Amino acid sequence: MAFHHPWIFVSGILGNVLSFMVYLAPLPTFVRVYRKKSTEGFESLPYVVALVSAVLWIYYATLKSEAYLLMTINSIGCVVETVYIIVFVVYAPKKARILTLKLLGVFNMGVLVMVLVTHFFTQGRSRIHVIGWSCVVTSAAVFAAPLGIMRLVISTKSVEFMPFTLSLFLTLSAIMWLVYGLLLNDFYISLPNIVGVVLGMIQMLLYLIFRKFNNKNVIGDGERKQPSPIANTNGAVRTKSLNTDNLPSLQVSGDIEVGRDENPYGPQLERSGESKENGNK
Repeated sequence: MAFHHPWIFVSGILGNVLSFMVYLAPLPTFVRVYRKKSTEGFESLPYVVALVSAVLWIYYATLKSEAYLLMTINSIGCVVETVYIIVFVVYAPKKARILTLKLLGVFNMGVLVMVLVTHFFTQGRSRIHVIGWSCVVTSAAVFAAPLGIMRLVISTKSVEFMPFTLSLFLTLSAIMWLVYGLLLNDFYISLPNIVGVVLGMIQMLLYLIFRKFNNKNVIGDGERKQPSPIANTNGAVRTKSLNTDNLPSLQVSGDIEVGRDENPYGPQLERSGESKENGNK
């Protein structure tokens, strides 16, 4: 049996630990949602997709007897994602709440149909191929998240949206699941994590490149420079702000996920306002 290889067990355990740590990354965001009783405009789609992906990986793991470590982390992922979605539904505006419930209904129905079709109309390797490719596709959908974060880092030349330690843990987790899949000779586990490793390394590279821009933007008193104002069409002047709560989560086959804070320039604008008030006094 393939699972007798000791590194399969080691990589699976490390993958579980690292993935669990990253699963908790959006927790501060949802604590803020609970305290403010508002979702503040961010979307639920990444969490719904992550939940569906976790469910599919659990089903896939049941078809592969040696992949039970993949089942454990995705079972935890289902619980965590369900809690996040419940919090979102409770505090979201009516329109967003209805959309989330519709998405859940559509995706759950799709998963149910897939399970029934593969159970009654496929068997053996054919069933594994169908579910395996479904897992790859859903994981790829979740992997779209880092592209938005990296685009934001490049456009703002700021790495405060992408902490290095989080990118490091994401990369290490993807490496562990990649090793796990390779040792099991499982193409469907390995493939999405190859993407995860590549994206994770790109994130860390971007951090090293743009960190110097952050250092240059620090002025004598230790505060960052203000973002440049942008004129509205009516002649008024507004300060450019960024909302990153709408950025989706990041996931590898262990179904790990990342959430972002809404306005990275908020604290800076507050400090600017306080300094102006002190000057007027």
